[in-house]
Amino acid sequence: MNKQDLGKRKIAYFTMEVGFDPKMATYSGGLGVLAGDTLKSCADLGVSLIAVTLLNEKGYFAQKLGAEGAQAEVPVDWPKEEFLTLLPVQVSVNIEDREVRIRVWEYIVKGITGATIPVHFLDTNLQENSEYDRGLTSFLYGGDQWYRLCQEIILGIGGVRAIEAIGYKNIEKYHMNEGHASLLALELLERTKKDGEQDVHKKYDLESVRNKCIFTTHTPVAAGHDRFPLDFVKRALRSNLPFEMPDIFIRDNEINMTWIALNLSKYINGVAKKHGEVTREMFPGYTIDSITNGIHLLTWVATSFKKLYDKYIPGWQSDYFSLRYALGIPKEEIFQAHFEAKKELIDYVNARAGAGMDYDTFTIGFARRVTPYKRADLLLTDINRLVEINDKAGRIQIVYAGKAHPRDGGGKELIKKIFSRIKELKPKIKIAYLENYDMTQGKLITSGVDLWLNNPLPPQEASGTSGMKACLNGVPNLSVLDGWWIEGCIENVTGWAIGTLQTQGRDSAQDARDLYQKLEKIILPMFYNEKDKWFDIMRHAIALNASFFNTQRMVQEYVLNAYL
Repeated sequence: MNKQDLGKRKIAYFTMEVGFDPKMATYSGGLGVLAGDTLKSCADLGVSLIAVTLLNEKGYFAQKLGAEGAQAEVPVDWPKEEFLTLLPVQVSVNIEDREVRIRVWEYIVKGITGATIPVHFLDTNLQENSEYDRGLTSFLYGGDQWYRLCQEIILGIGGVRAIEAIGYKNIEKYHMNEGHASLLALELLERTKKDGEQDVHKKYDLESVRNKCIFTTHTPVAAGHDRFPLDFVKRALRSNLPFEMPDIFIRDNEINMTWIALNLSKYINGVAKKHGEVTREMFPGYTIDSITNGIHLLTWVATSFKKLYDKYIPGWQSDYFSLRYALGIPKEEIFQAHFEAKKELIDYVNARAGAGMDYDTFTIGFARRVTPYKRADLLLTDINRLVEINDKAGRIQIVYAGKAHPRDGGGKELIKKIFSRIKELKPKIKIAYLENYDMTQGKLITSGVDLWLNNPLPPQEASGTSGMKACLNGVPNLSVLDGWWIEGCIENVTGWAIGTLQTQGRDSAQDARDLYQKLEKIILPMFYNEKDKWFDIMRHAIALNASFFNTQRMVQEYVLNAYL
């Protein structure tokens, strides 16, 4: 990259994980895939931005499932040299009393007009480092709390030093995608120190750092907010600053990464309107905006639908909002595009899982990280009722996929429970659980099923983006009113709600009854007997939801509200 281009870049985007390609195991799920989609749209729109992340050379993990659904985790070796270029740059951070060296790999995201976004992957696997330190950028979310703290020192402090060493001298904004990177604000604050000044609030220029920092929080779930014991921080960090300014860095006798980001950022946002409200309740006294998430449409559109949009909406690839014209696409061509996507999915499922599924049966998709609050088993609450609906209203088949975090015992038990239900429902209802959920499967499932199901326990879904991918491919959603679906659901127009805003999350049994009621009385009869109405809903899902819930619109909001 030439010096002139280095000087033009004004925004640095920091993220613990990022998903660009299924062969690059640098993401675990929604947060990383969203980061990848965001950077692709930044490139499409020519935003003057760079990105920083960790290499994660052993990935998150590859999932292996036993016959009873027991999950085993296997490291992933992905070919980094095929995707990344090693830069002639090294920096270091101090952890305990050691100097940890960091090298930098670069990945270039190319936009549709030729603009690029450089993404910098930090790597500690150098001979100069100790064996332990060499592994600090190996596993995404691996290891224990100490390992995570060391990783966050590398990302936040090492990341600031790395981009300066590369030559980015004019960074005006540092965007923290979640609290993992918030130690970058500590590094920036350290640099404002006035030697000899005794008053701590005059010694450091808080306001200048705040003016540079932007913080996006992605979860209302407590486990999503990193906190570390004070003795860890004393051991790990050379800086005494957190203890000089405990009101900025320390909450409930812990170093709290979200707290740091909240206190040292001028602009803070949640990732859906509802999530903005929930976050303001969690952290009263802060001005917290909301920018609803989106997806990069060109990444997630099925081949058959891409051809359809190219034919009827020329220019849609550079103007996502023009997908509102999907209302004019002939229904029979929507049907044909969907059939092609569905055939591809069913062939894949049958080849991988031996499920014996067919193309004509109503197919429900549920794929996401497996953790108790997402209630992957809600559809299987009452299997006798499900069989009755299958027999009376129309045949059903179900595609599941999802990984549980290695330390999430509840999530792992949930996978086993679903495997048990799959056996109980044979041969009445065909259900497949696909192993090792990734971006490839995500695209196949969201585009190939007939209905996308999402039923987390409100208000714990910050946004959710998988349902947006379904909409893009004409697949209606059936979801609880949480996250983005509060904004996207127009009942019987773009899809359906489970429960109401008043009843949300109060009773899982009631949510299950409502889910069954919608399937039996509205959704299945329409799918099997009123195809015209069904295709109308498919078109509206595209025109009203895909045209809005995308990263092109989202990035434009970040530029206007946060970056400028």
